[in-house]
Amino acid sequence: MKHIGITGGIGSGKSVVSEVFSRMGIPAYNADNASKLLISTRKDLITALKKILGSDIYVHGSLDKKKMAQLIFNDKELLTRVNSIIHPAVIEDFKIWSESQMATSVACETAILFESGMDKLVDIKITVTAPLETRIRRCVTRDGLTEEQIRARINNQMDDEERIRRSDFVIINDEKHAIIPQIKEIINTLA
Repeated sequence: MKHIGITGGIGSGKSVVSEVFSRMGIPAYNADNASKLLISTRKDLITALKKILGSDIYVHGSLDKKKMAQLIFNDKELLTRVNSIIHPAVIEDFKIWSESQMATSVACETAILFESGMDKLVDIKITVTAPLETRIRRCVTRDGLTEEQIRARINNQMDDEERIRRSDFVIINDEKHAIIPQIKEIINTLA
């Protein structure tokens, strides 16, 4: 089984690319969605996050995502500590999910492919890129975040140049280049 890692900065269009892979018969794991589920359901993760972020980070059993974002995206050390709890759980979950798939290839969509160590689990690494202003506009529309909040998140992510340097393929998602032909070309290369 081939494992494909799909990465890119916030607003680059990773989810769109991942969805196209799925529709083309390559199941795609969404690490962000998986992490949200894991930190909402796994008692060990909930306990560890409360210890680092404070017991009030969970309100009526639900993680206060806004508060967590404010805390971790303004404190690199805290972000590293939180990631050291979440990343191993997501990696473990991806391995289990991957083994359950009946496909010759699977994909994993994650903004932090290299930072989390998930790049070591994949055979092919793809970076999705888009111009900064396009990414910001997409996030303002999609997430209702301010430009300042988006830039803070971007500043905590690896830059595109480094992602591209570490990747096998690049998909340009700038609303000028069609992504489906780019994905088909990658899939043909894998075959």
